Amino acid sequence: MNDEGDLLQENTRDEGNETEASRMSKLRRTRKKVTKQHIFSTEVGEMDVSNSKDNTWEDTQIPTTPHLSSRMKHIKQEMAKNHLQFVRFEATDLHGVSRSKSIPAHFFQEKVIHGVCMPRGYLELIPNPKDDEVDHIRATCFNSDIVLMPELSTFRVLPWAERTARVICDTFTVTGEPLLTSPRYIAKRQLSQLQDSGFSLLSAFIYDFCIFAVPEIINSKTISFPASTLLNNHDQPFIQELVDGLYHTGANVESFSSSTRPGQMEICFLPEFGISSADNAFTLRTGVKEVARKYNYIASFFIETGFCNSGILSHSLWDVDGKKNMFCSSSGIEELTITGKKWLAGLLKHSAALSCLMAPAVSCRKRYSKESKDLKESVPTTWGYNDNSCAFNIKCHGEKGTRIENKLGSATANPYLVLAATVAAGLDGLQSSDGVLASPGDSTDLYPSKPSEIPLKLEDALVALEEDQCLRQALGETFIRYFVAMKKYDLENEETDAERNKFLEYFI
Repeated sequence: MNDEGDLLQENTRDEGNETEASRMSKLRRTRKKVTKQHIFSTEVGEMDVSNSKDNTWEDTQIPTTPHLSSRMKHIKQEMAKNHLQFVRFEATDLHGVSRSKSIPAHFFQEKVIHGVCMPRGYLELIPNPKDDEVDHIRATCFNSDIVLMPELSTFRVLPWAERTARVICDTFTVTGEPLLTSPRYIAKRQLSQLQDSGFSLLSAFIYDFCIFAVPEIINSKTISFPASTLLNNHDQPFIQELVDGLYHTGANVESFSSSTRPGQMEICFLPEFGISSADNAFTLRTGVKEVARKYNYIASFFIETGFCNSGILSHSLWDVDGKKNMFCSSSGIEELTITGKKWLAGLLKHSAALSCLMAPAVSCRKRYSKESKDLKESVPTTWGYNDNSCAFNIKCHGEKGTRIENKLGSATANPYLVLAATVAAGLDGLQSSDGVLASPGDSTDLYPSKPSEIPLKLEDALVALEEDQCLRQALGETFIRYFVAMKKYDLENEETDAERNKFLEYFI
């Protein structure tokens, strides 16, 4: 296991590839581009974000009718074939939990064009604010509606819900601007930045979750009796139905297994390019709960002791065409390339702020201290080759090629925010002046400003997020304000038992 300083002592090798040098040059130019401003509605203006850096249309706009027609024909055939009665319009809230409205199937085409309205507070989750409590969020703005606009490529018949389909939605204000606090919008924007820089991301989530038998409640607080019999053959129908159902929703499971605790399972998705990996994780978070209930089980992303399960993002950087893994050395040596080292340096540099988004509850952060009783305020950010104990584990074996496992995350983190923040930190590492290769002949080492530490307290992680200018710019001032306000409210109003009960109820 290495700390951050070890990364910087490695001898960098000349990769001898002009395309990489030109890609780095393109990356630096891309980061300096002036993004096109769009006109805000009165609603957004009330949020005092007129000068924020995230006021851009980007590529997310409400689709026009001609754009819809090509997919609608296929969808209508699916609806008729499966005798569908209802379609769920789903969107993620800030926690990554699905919020949806279901509509009768015969209204689907109309709603595709005009969208489905939902109270804004359902997604942003901040208790009804007053001007003197949260001065940057106006109560009149918070109480407005937003519009769910479906991304038709995500339309799937749900195997675990009778005669029902779902479609994942992007969210807009009533005047047509993207909702700047939408985790999916933020992730798509970062992936667009990555593409503009000449790269693409191949990624997959690896989740742990627990399966509980029909619960017994002790003092209205404790859920007991994990379903350890899940390891036996006669309980295989549950996991088989879940895996098969995920496949039919477009989320391909590469493997599944029992994990370290009774009733604890691990599920690994097949790597995919773009936003699909986060969509797959989002689908699992709801699907596993629905299938579990059919078997009189309860699925939870919390362990019975109140700790969070892990949620790992395994990812690798590829060229924009998806043909070359930019982490793999052409020499065949099991070592990160210069590009890979710079990407990793960005993750290490921003690890404190990343941890706030990836372990967003007090109980999630207990994992960082390895359940140690030593009183520490932070722990070093570790990385290593093929070392599962590290925060960033570089795997160089297998048919997938070299990849980095970001293990800061818990299974309760929003997968879209995990994806977006990882890309933002990695991009900053690529464009950093420290260790940038000016030409293929350079062999500049990577030098850090200071070693990275992961705060153990959520309060300290929130401070790190607020002070991280790179992530503030990448994720947007509006999102950072909402997220920090939400977490501060949670901290001010939680007790240990109350938090545990809240998350068990909310995430089940």
